[in-house]
Amino acid sequence: MATLNLSLERDIFLRTLIRELSGTLQDVVGLEEASGFISVVGERMGRQINQDYKSALEISNLSRKQVANVLIDLKKRIQGDFYVIEQNDEKIVFGNRVCPFGDKVLNRPAMCMMTSNVFGTIAANNLGYAKVELQETIAQGYSGCKVIVYLKLTEEAEDAEGREYFKGIESV
Repeated sequence: MATLNLSLERDIFLRTLIRELSGTLQDVVGLEEASGFISVVGERMGRQINQDYKSALEISNLSRKQVANVLIDLKKRIQGDFYVIEQNDEKIVFGNRVCPFGDKVLNRPAMCMMTSNVFGTIAANNLGYAKVELQETIAQGYSGCKVIVYLKLTEEAEDAEGREYFKGIESV
């Protein structure tokens, strides 16, 4: 059986599993509720990943530049292709050319809550506040992603569609 020409291995299996779980959630409870469920998982993962990076770097808190570098490194490790478009004290704007979920993310915008929650949790737990706006996503049919992480509650951040995160807690 090992000689069968099937594109099935652990990575594809797990990405397909997540796609089907998020699709089932979207179909059963709706996009907003599905995004909420996935947000809980993303927030938990964000806390663990944040701790892992701080331990590896042997520091107790990440600076803004370190947060940006950690988020890019994290995505590279899971085969995404995120990069910084712009960065200042008020926000970090990321672009992305490749989704870690590959084509499994298409028509599954709830899966993007993983990015929102991991980014928001890491940024807020180190910098006090974050609001993540998923301005463009591959899941929505764009050729890439544009993700804005607001670090201060400015007028621009208030006007943005997104999810807010505070040190230690997450809020919609």
